[in-house]
Amino acid sequence: MALRPNGMHHIAICTADIKKQIEFFTDVLGARLVALYWMHGTEGAWHGFLELSASSTVAFVQHPDVQAKPRTPDLTHARTPGHFTSAGTMQHLALNVDTEQELLAMRDRIRSRGIVALGPVDHGMCKSVYFAGLEGLCLEISTSREAIDPAIWIDRDVAAKAGISSEELQRFVNPAAFEATDGPVKQAAYDPSKPHMDYPEDIYRMLLGMSDEDFVKAHDWSAPPANAA
Repeated sequence: MALRPNGMHHIAICTADIKKQIEFFTDVLGARLVALYWMHGTEGAWHGFLELSASSTVAFVQHPDVQAKPRTPDLTHARTPGHFTSAGTMQHLALNVDTEQELLAMRDRIRSRGIVALGPVDHGMCKSVYFAGLEGLCLEISTSREAIDPAIWIDRDVAAKAGISSEELQRFVNPAAFEATDGPVKQAAYDPSKPHMDYPEDIYRMLLGMSDEDFVKAHDWSAPPANAA
């Protein structure tokens, strides 16, 4: 079996009003609030998780600093699912349902809450309904009748324009397997040509110098909140 992630565990979205986002996602979409607590390792922030399935949630992060950050169309947020944002930012969020019947039922649920829902649009590889969320979120509900077939849905002209050779395309369609070892792979050495999280340099180098055991011990937040519901 190929070793790879098997779905979205959670996506984290900043909010200036976590209560309103919880209200929207529970009422409009039927997601269930399953966690709400002080965000681990981030002073002053709340973290809320809304369950889509047993292994998939949408998470929101509220912190006093969020309110002061400007929301700029086509920079921080897309105006529509067909507009664009800065590299590395979320352009839109598509949530999955398993059947077209469920897709239409979700469209009706969204509309019943007074929210405009457009679709379904038939993309061939999936069908989608589009609508807006709070704080400028572009949202989508999608379903695919069957697994997406790369032989049909990869346009070689587009691949060529992206600078992808035929050999690279084959490698992307059939990524290399990875066999887990008996022990952990040694932490990667710092390489400025690789992507890195934007920690202050002294803290980042300290973290890189820790053993896996010490890192896990220093970041054990497994206990539920003391004031659990």
